[in-house]
Amino acid sequence: MTCLAIALFHSNANYQKRAKIASVLLFLFFSNTFIFNEFCRKWEIHGTPVEEVGSYEVGIVLSGMAEYNYDLKSLSIKQSGDRIWQAITLYKQHKIKKILITGKSGYITDRGLDEAKQFKEVLVSWGIPSNDIITETISKNTHENALETKKVLNTSYPHVDTCLLITSATHMRRSLGCFAKQEIICIPFSTNLHTGPKRSFYWDQVLIPNVDNFSAWNELIKEWFGYVTYKIAGYL
Repeated sequence: MTCLAIALFHSNANYQKRAKIASVLLFLFFSNTFIFNEFCRKWEIHGTPVEEVGSYEVGIVLSGMAEYNYDLKSLSIKQSGDRIWQAITLYKQHKIKKILITGKSGYITDRGLDEAKQFKEVLVSWGIPSNDIITETISKNTHENALETKKVLNTSYPHVDTCLLITSATHMRRSLGCFAKQEIICIPFSTNLHTGPKRSFYWDQVLIPNVDNFSAWNELIKEWFGYVTYKIAGYL
């Protein structure tokens, strides 16, 4: 945005020219899928095929999957909603016995979202027994997810020594750190992956800009800053 502003409004022609070139280069860089994937590959915790997952008493699903639609009085799922989709698959294939959904809402203001509670209502309406869905409805961020989940496990499942942690691949690194800080042993199960352990791409990902990558970069950079911030705060 700064480069564009300079290119459009600066009185010096040389500065305008340089800013235009910089704007084009930045656009090409951040809209290129291949470049994004190469950076993301270094950060994501890669996925595991469902058939290779062991059996766990509890699968922990982190919130941040939905928004609340006031008009329809229902949840509106986001890309990270793959977390709950995969959790259901794991449950149906008897890889996890209980689905523990942790988190109320990450918003500062009230937007009608009470995610764990609302997702439980949906899953129960789909036929999953209420007793198999555990909710933690207090936490508002990843640090609190781990803190409050620890309390739930200590109270209701003190015999459980290892859980399956289900969250987005870009979010997994910070999440594992938070849960390890609370002395909860977790095995990662990453969802909504951008990359895999093997490098593969299509020709159009190298040559054709994709504006969706700006959103993907925002997600990745948010996780970088979040990890550093949590490290400084002592949450990891």
